Amino acid sequence: MSSPVPARFTSVRNPQADAHINGEYFKKNPTWHVEYSPWKAEFIHSFLERRKLYPKTIVDVGCGAGEVLALLQKKMAPDCRFWGYDIAAPAIEMAKAKENDRLQFALADFGEIETPRFDFLMALEVIDHVEDYIGFARALRQRAEWKFFSFSLDISVQSALRRHAFTQRRVHHSHLHHFNTQTALATLEYAGYEIVDYFYRPPNVTISKIATLARPIRKVAFNLNPELAVRLFGGYSLLVLAR
Repeated sequence: MSSPVPARFTSVRNPQADAHINGEYFKKNPTWHVEYSPWKAEFIHSFLERRKLYPKTIVDVGCGAGEVLALLQKKMAPDCRFWGYDIAAPAIEMAKAKENDRLQFALADFGEIETPRFDFLMALEVIDHVEDYIGFARALRQRAEWKFFSFSLDISVQSALRRHAFTQRRVHHSHLHHFNTQTALATLEYAGYEIVDYFYRPPNVTISKIATLARPIRKVAFNLNPELAVRLFGGYSLLVLAR
């Protein structure tokens, strides 16, 4: 898969060393995680319905293979339009096959292009990968009315006990930063956001033997005390609505 590399970057200091651009991420994750897209699209749609938010323009920054937008389009009103941007050529090549008159994708660094202001902006597990993550978050703030972020919560008691927990996340998923609930929310607040609401999503995959053994305990603990379970076991996703 080959596509021209964007000439300028805001979110990447050294494009040729970035795993998303040089093809290393695609080699390790050839599906670009589309298997997780159905629950993401379903949750986002249900969330918008509960909040009585009916955006007419939606953008996914770091859209990957575009599956979340493609699935979300099927659930939204027929006059809603969708855009997806990513710096990874293999991902956008996969996404392009899903384009239609209301759904478009582009190989671009969102911080370097001009767009109209959107109603709803998504950045799903993207900030973890960006070197200047606070600057990146700050740059998104004025680009849409509502912003929806997700973070992988890598920091927990059990991850701190595992010697290679964080380096494994860097090697396999190119996480440059690791968050818990408090640091993720503090990052957005520092970047100027107002936190409107946040939720947790349980892990979709098991990434260690310890996590496998802890799965039943994790489930019971989360039902009793979600905040404590997240701090102890990690692996959850934090979903944040902000303005």
